[in-house]
Amino acid sequence: MITKADKNAVRKKRHARVRSKLSGTAARPRLNVYRSNKHIYAQLIDDVNGVTLASASTMEKDASLDSTGNTDAAVKIGELIAKRGVEKGLSTIVFDRGGYLYHGRVKALADAARENGLEF
Repeated sequence: MITKADKNAVRKKRHARVRSKLSGTAARPRLNVYRSNKHIYAQLIDDVNGVTLASASTMEKDASLDSTGNTDAAVKIGELIAKRGVEKGLSTIVFDRGGYLYHGRVKALADAARENGLEF
């Protein structure tokens, strides 16, 4: 009998495959996205030094969101991470969708980050 694979296990496998091909540096950090059912998180990561340069999530109190698990929240987090990245002098990045398909909340976050100054 064949069992259906766990969706998150499949996503992690896809994420590992993508991560083997891309990496962030201090000059061009990696924009990592994590999406849960209730929240969305974004980080700018320098993989060479192993540090997080900037982060934003719907868990923050200053995000001022009505709902945290929809595309409107993802747009706000995209704007916030772009603003924090530009403040630190980061304009070009590598986008890491975290194994998620590029649509919905992930796409909304990426488009908002592009509109607010990040290039990828």
